Amino acid sequence: MHLYAPILVLFALAAAFAIGSVAMSSLVGPRRANRAKADAYECGIEPTPQALDGRFPVKYYVIAMLFIVFDVEIIFLLPLAVRIDQLRVYGLVEMAVFILAVFVAYVYVWRRGGLDWD
Repeated sequence: MHLYAPILVLFALAAAFAIGSVAMSSLVGPRRANRAKADAYECGIEPTPQALDGRFPVKYYVIAMLFIVFDVEIIFLLPLAVRIDQLRVYGLVEMAVFILAVFVAYVYVWRRGGLDWD
């Protein structure tokens, strides 16, 4: 159990920081409500009627999810890159297969128009 103690301490510190931040912001933060704070924020410009309704196109969320998926997939390459010398040919083949899978998924999304902003 002593091997897990640093991880548990780090988790407790992170939870305490998160809870403390939320508590302090509600205690110390200003409570002045106005129309500008209630409006939707669109990059500093006047909100469009679509944003005032609170609706965003589904395309926005699809692109955000694609970014997260491809970002997480690329993160999996780091351990392989760090230990490629110990994995030898097996590691090279495994990395090539993984990169091929990511590339095929990227081409599929690209050809289906998932990366177009229009």
